[in-house]
Amino acid sequence: MAIEFWTWNTPNGRKISVALEEMGLAYTVKPVNISKNEQFDPHFLSFSPNNRIPAIVDPEGPDGKPITVFESGAILLYLAEKTGKFLPKALRDRVPVYEWLMWQMGGFGPMPGQVHHFMMQPDGPAKDYGIERYGKETLRLYGVLDKRLAGRDFVATAGEPSIADFAILGWAWRAERHLPTQGKAMGDYPNVLRWYEALMARPATKRGMEVALS
Repeated sequence: MAIEFWTWNTPNGRKISVALEEMGLAYTVKPVNISKNEQFDPHFLSFSPNNRIPAIVDPEGPDGKPITVFESGAILLYLAEKTGKFLPKALRDRVPVYEWLMWQMGGFGPMPGQVHHFMMQPDGPAKDYGIERYGKETLRLYGVLDKRLAGRDFVATAGEPSIADFAILGWAWRAERHLPTQGKAMGDYPNVLRWYEALMARPATKRGMEVALS
C-alpha cells in the first residue's frame, strides 16, 4: 500500500520526495496548496497539528498498523528506520547523521527560509535588514557545510549518502534564490557544489526532485 505524502513544492517537501525515491517506497502525492491555506484544513490538521507540510500517512506502519508522521526530520528518521536504508546500524555511526540532520533543521533551512521571506517584502529598511541579517547567517552555514565536505563525499557517512544529505539537499536546491542576495553562488563553495552535483546526478534523487508536488 502506498504512503500518502502530503506536501507542496518546497525545500522541506523535496527532502521527502528524494528520500522516498532513494528508498524505493511506493507513495502517492497529496498536494497541500499552502498559497491557499490548505494546510489549515481540518483533515490535514488531524495528522499535522502544526499546520505545516510535509506529513505522511503510512498504511503499513509498525506492526502493520497505520501511522502518521509530521515534521520533515521526523519523517526522514521514520522512513530510514522503516527501510533500514540511509541510516547506519551502529550508534556511533548514527551520531553524525543525527548531528547534521539537526544542523539542517535548526539552521540550514530556517535561515535561508527567512531570506526567502524578506525577498518578498516591499523595498525598505525592514527588507534590507532582514536580507542582510539572515543572508549573512546563511553564508556562514554554507561555509560550515563547505568545510565539512572537504575530502568527503557525503556529509555524515562514507560510501553512500544518509538522510542528512537528503535534508540538506532540499535547501541547497534553492541556492539560486538566497545566495545571490549576498552576491554569492554555490560555486563560491566548491565542496558544496561538488557534493550537490554528485547527489543530483543520482537517478533516484533526480526523480525525487522532478516529481510533481504541486
